[in-house]
Amino acid sequence: MRSVRSLSPALMGPVLLVPGLLLAQKPAVNQYGNPERLRPAPTTGAITVRDLQTRLYQFADDSMLGRQVGRAANKKGTDFIAAEVKRLGLLPAGNNGTYFQSLPFHLRKFTDQSRVTVDGNPVAWNSDIVAVPGQRAPRPVLNAPVVFGGTQGDTATQISAAEAAGKVVVLLPPPGGARGGQGQAFAVRQGFNAAPSRFADAAAIVTIDLDGLTAAQRIAINEPTVASQIAPPRGPAQAGPTTAADTLVALRQQLAALQPQAVFRVTRAGAAQLFKGANVDALAAGAKGGSLTASLDFVELPTDWARNVIAVIPGSDPVLRHQYVAVGAHNDHVGFTTPVDKDSLKAFNTERNRRLLANDMKPLGPADMAAIRVNMDSIRKVHPTPRLDSINNGADDDGSGSMAVLEIAEAIMAMPVKPKRSTLFVWHTGEEAGLLGAAHFTRNPTVPIDSIVAQLNIDMIGRGRAEDLPGGGPDYLGVVGSFFDSKDLGDQVRAVNSKQGKALDLDYKFDEPISWAGYNNIYGRSDHYNYAQQGIPIAFFFTGLHGDYHQRTDEPEWIDYPHYARITNFIKDLTVDVANGPRPRLNGTKPAKPKVIVP
Repeated sequence: MRSVRSLSPALMGPVLLVPGLLLAQKPAVNQYGNPERLRPAPTTGAITVRDLQTRLYQFADDSMLGRQVGRAANKKGTDFIAAEVKRLGLLPAGNNGTYFQSLPFHLRKFTDQSRVTVDGNPVAWNSDIVAVPGQRAPRPVLNAPVVFGGTQGDTATQISAAEAAGKVVVLLPPPGGARGGQGQAFAVRQGFNAAPSRFADAAAIVTIDLDGLTAAQRIAINEPTVASQIAPPRGPAQAGPTTAADTLVALRQQLAALQPQAVFRVTRAGAAQLFKGANVDALAAGAKGGSLTASLDFVELPTDWARNVIAVIPGSDPVLRHQYVAVGAHNDHVGFTTPVDKDSLKAFNTERNRRLLANDMKPLGPADMAAIRVNMDSIRKVHPTPRLDSINNGADDDGSGSMAVLEIAEAIMAMPVKPKRSTLFVWHTGEEAGLLGAAHFTRNPTVPIDSIVAQLNIDMIGRGRAEDLPGGGPDYLGVVGSFFDSKDLGDQVRAVNSKQGKALDLDYKFDEPISWAGYNNIYGRSDHYNYAQQGIPIAFFFTGLHGDYHQRTDEPEWIDYPHYARITNFIKDLTVDVANGPRPRLNGTKPAKPKVIVP
């Protein structure tokens, strides 16, 4: 795993400085002229390669931990953006006079007011016994008799369902678990593996598996690391007619989901307390202990781990300033995962994408994937020690879009006369989790939804080289949905492009189904889709998927910054043009571009 540093954004001069980036810099650069790390520098009102590098190397740094929605790192990323827009002087357009619009995510835990007693004697909370929080408060446990249920997973030696009903069932972990010295794998918030169905009527389940964990790890079981958006389903759907018995079973399942069984993890010393000091290794299945009472104070707290960032630059026209051109990107990515050797993974991803291009973008089969070989000898000559990496940095997806929106905001703020219409900047969260932030904003807009004249969405504009996708190159730019939804907006996209110093090569093929399976329905896979559903003309800009898409190798050093800067400047010019020109009209019931049906 690469070193993860805590990001402590602080305004120092005109740019956010990240302590982790102020270390000594390596002079070496890669084949694209980019260093592995970059020292921050002040940004300017012009959209430049250097400014985009300065921003993106910070926003996609390892310290951001992949910015996944529902995790603390997403708050860190949104704090970064909000601090920058505040520094630039944009007005807050979120909720309650802030730059933020929080989504309904919640953290669930048991407070320190919770208590567990056996025969009136307390068991040390968060030390000898820990309650595992779920989606809802568990049902009460009041003077429930404790019984030893056997070994987890060993149904041949466990007590029966009748013996477990209404009791607190205590289980030893399976062989090789805590008794084998390894302890249960520590994975915070994964909870307790489902017990055998015979224990469904038990008052609570207790597993003896805490001894292998440190004091901090025991506490962390009850400390949320991931926020949840919604409660789980209330029970399995019933298909077709049911008997009275089936209906009763379904009702019991629904009640159990609404008020689930309490789940605990306990040390061996804590387990001995449950059985009046007896050694649990000497107990037979069915052995009786004391009476357990659990006073569990369950709380469900709203969190700011899932936030849209919203800011506005007011328009200069006294009438048109009440209309908005929305410019957006998504601030989240997919977080972190298991560590791998980043250099070998990069080599593998590059070769895989090369073969995919040679195969006309048709998916590679198992044999093709197995045939890919990485020359580790060459890699070790450059990096003798493996560089482990677990962070999905999301430099292109969608660090590139998010930082482009910041650069556009800074450029418009630098204009002596602002565009006639107001410019609304929205950094949506949760795009990777299902377009959540865009859906939330369009259903709960902070400006009148019918005052948004167009939405320009930017998602992955940092690559697009010839080795990334067919037709790629220094002039490449994919455009989705502009002509399909609004001929007016489509014409503006083309007209503004024609006025660039060097026109970009606009690619419209993704409006229609194509043979590249991974690219189908791009129109419905990013934030603009929610605006289009509200009848707002949209244009979506991207430079295609690539070998590092959703990989730990999507890092700032692989971005094509000159290309990225050209595209960002173009979208800035388009934003200004839409803000000053006639309001784009929707096409009505017929698209300007006929839809081609591919059999």
